[in-house]
Amino acid sequence: MPSTVATASTVSVRAPDAPSSSTALRVTSQSFGEGSDIPLDYVFKGCGGRNTAPQLSWSGAPDGTKSYAITCFDPDAPTGSGFWHWLAFDIPAKVTWLEASDGDDASPKRGRTATNDYGMTGYGGPCPPKGDGKHRYIFTVYALDVEKIEGASDKLHGATLVFMMRGHVLAQGSLTAKFGH
Repeated sequence: MPSTVATASTVSVRAPDAPSSSTALRVTSQSFGEGSDIPLDYVFKGCGGRNTAPQLSWSGAPDGTKSYAITCFDPDAPTGSGFWHWLAFDIPAKVTWLEASDGDDASPKRGRTATNDYGMTGYGGPCPPKGDGKHRYIFTVYALDVEKIEGASDKLHGATLVFMMRGHVLAQGSLTAKFGH
């Protein structure tokens, strides 16, 4: 299960055993910027969006990186444990960017996807309850020391996938954006 560090204004989710001294990955997006609002293209269809997975790029992976994983997590969801929107893994080490694409897309470049908290595989964009204010959506890229996460499948959920990465995270970086009705 991911460890959570809370302060009065922030919540940070990280993979267990992620090296604290490692260089962080730099994560950027042409779809939206750090701290900005998420455009409707990347919002869940049930909230009036197109549910397109955003474009993401990353750099700064350390030597020994053999694959990447990507998560999108909403720590502000009124569930008591947040909400996992996207779980991609086994992304080849040579891949350092993903184009904006249909959230149901699975390809060798994108790797594999696990089950998000909507109960579907692939990307499920933001859709917080109306009147709940803006939620934060944390897109995290993990550099891993394994080509494939042993035992991982599309049936996994967020906490389990992050637990399975335990001990394999070489570096990570995040991009946080917001959405609310």
